[in-house]
Amino acid sequence: MNKLNSTETTFRELLIQIQQTRQKVFTHANTTLMELYWHIGHTISDKVQREAWGKGVVSELARYIAQHAPEVKGFSDKNLWRMKQFYETYKGDEQLSALARVLPWTHNTTIFSRCKSPEERRFYLALCQQEKYSSRELERQIDAASFERASLNPPKLSAALRVIQPAVDEAFKDHYVLEFLGLPDPHSENDLKRALVRHMKAFVLELGKDFLFVSEEYRLQVGNQDFYIDLLFYHRNLSALVAFELKIGQFKPEHMGQLNFHLEALDRDVKKPHENPSIGVLLCRDKDDEVVEYALSRNLSPALVAQYQLQLPDKKLLRSKLHELLAQEWGGEV
Repeated sequence: MNKLNSTETTFRELLIQIQQTRQKVFTHANTTLMELYWHIGHTISDKVQREAWGKGVVSELARYIAQHAPEVKGFSDKNLWRMKQFYETYKGDEQLSALARVLPWTHNTTIFSRCKSPEERRFYLALCQQEKYSSRELERQIDAASFERASLNPPKLSAALRVIQPAVDEAFKDHYVLEFLGLPDPHSENDLKRALVRHMKAFVLELGKDFLFVSEEYRLQVGNQDFYIDLLFYHRNLSALVAFELKIGQFKPEHMGQLNFHLEALDRDVKKPHENPSIGVLLCRDKDDEVVEYALSRNLSPALVAQYQLQLPDKKLLRSKLHELLAQEWGGEV
């Protein structure tokens, strides 16, 4: 290695250390701040119950803090009441309170103000920790009803995929919301593919941050013929290539033949020895779940069929359907 390359390597290593240390400092500072908010919320909650503190006393506390420590921000009466809500939301659940106290305050206020149940809060707390969402990305996931969609429609997977990847449910969805594409109706498969590539950052956020984009129109040479995969990704956690085939119409069983062929070619000619078998995703505009079930029941390839939609879902309707499903499961009202 020449001197220039050695110096560049050292620079890169030092930069990585700086970035990692900055992240550790931020994480520690944020956890300490959340512990403070938790303590303040606990104190106010206790005072409200035991000493009948009301809005006047909390407003007086906010003025006291502002007067004696004007450099300290974020302790308005509105925010103090939010700290009380923060504490009261999670005080009875050690698991949720631990998750909440590692997230930034903006994420927490969004989750405990917009989520209606402990299950929904647990879902978004875990999702934020896993995907490292910004506050804007979290808002979009809630707007897109990710919790309701995951609860009502688990991904449709082949038996082979479940055997090869036991944790695969966490990596894929049954429905993908692609409102950010701005596509008209009707549109072609090429329109869909080009729009996804053009908005790849948003698409990866919808897929999950373990997805790494490899290529569009990925070429496979079999015999003397060329074949092309619409979109090829790599999934870090699953250690597998993921081939996406795009269909703008309704799912048909014959679509699986092309997908299986592409997976076979990937595994024979592209997959590295340490990687798991490649996974296929048939992403279509519409599907009949019973037809999908039949098509996947004897499919020997690790594959799934998912649906895309171009508008944000009706969150109230999905929530109502989820409520009905839970009522049926519990044999009554929930």
